[in-house]
Amino acid sequence: MCAHRQPGPDDPTADAMAGKTRFDDIYDQPDPRSYFRRLAPYDYEIPHHAQAVFRRTLAARRAAPPGPGLTVLDLCCSYGLNAALLNHDLTLADLYAHYAGDGTTDLTTSELIDLDKEFYAARRRPDAVRLVGVDTAAHATAYALAVGLLDEAYAENLERVPPSHGLARAMAGVGLITVTGGIGYVTHRTFDALLDAARLPLWVSAFVLRTVPYDRISQSLTEHGLRTTTDAGRLYPQRLFTGPDEQRDAVERVRAAGDDTTGLESAGRYYTRLYESRPRAV
Repeated sequence: MCAHRQPGPDDPTADAMAGKTRFDDIYDQPDPRSYFRRLAPYDYEIPHHAQAVFRRTLAARRAAPPGPGLTVLDLCCSYGLNAALLNHDLTLADLYAHYAGDGTTDLTTSELIDLDKEFYAARRRPDAVRLVGVDTAAHATAYALAVGLLDEAYAENLERVPPSHGLARAMAGVGLITVTGGIGYVTHRTFDALLDAARLPLWVSAFVLRTVPYDRISQSLTEHGLRTTTDAGRLYPQRLFTGPDEQRDAVERVRAAGDDTTGLESAGRYYTRLYESRPRAV
């Protein structure tokens, strides 16, 4: 998930998140314990589904030029959850047990960081990729950097300002952008800013709530030479609704987009669709 930012009024996603429950208090804490404990009752699960997808996509991207040496940028990286699952022999259930369980309850943030450095180092995969994180949440990105989940972290709002010199430099090595929870909080402006700084053939793998339009972002990706595809029949659950108002809003938005909610949002859960964007020649 991504720390909240508000799109401009001219953007089609401007009100797409209006009926979605805000969890502002958990996105930018010094460590991820509150994040996991707050989301556990709602069975937040999209990173679990993204783990296998991102590993397959990364393998395919590494098979194309420039090869294994590329960098992945995780957009709306928060505490580095996608990085933890991509680069380590861990499951989402393992992370819930670690951060929402009793074992880390009484630790200070400093003690947790020391523990997590060893926790992640011991589970690091031999095929781990260099990973850059971008999010507006400075505390969350600082944690992910401190424990070794991210190689570089940038707490920047690309909806409002251009990439910093450091982020623009980092983009020169990025071959894949991943995102699981940020579309709607970030718009085409963020993608334009990142793709304008790209130097390698860039792939994008994005999980998008069915309540949020992706057309404008897809258009921007097209303008940067990327072709976007999706399997309309393959959906991925995100989390349970927090209550009837959130569910009602989601059902109305999905139906307004022309999609059926039977057994999906109508049954009590947000669902996402995966959009994959690659250079037209690929």
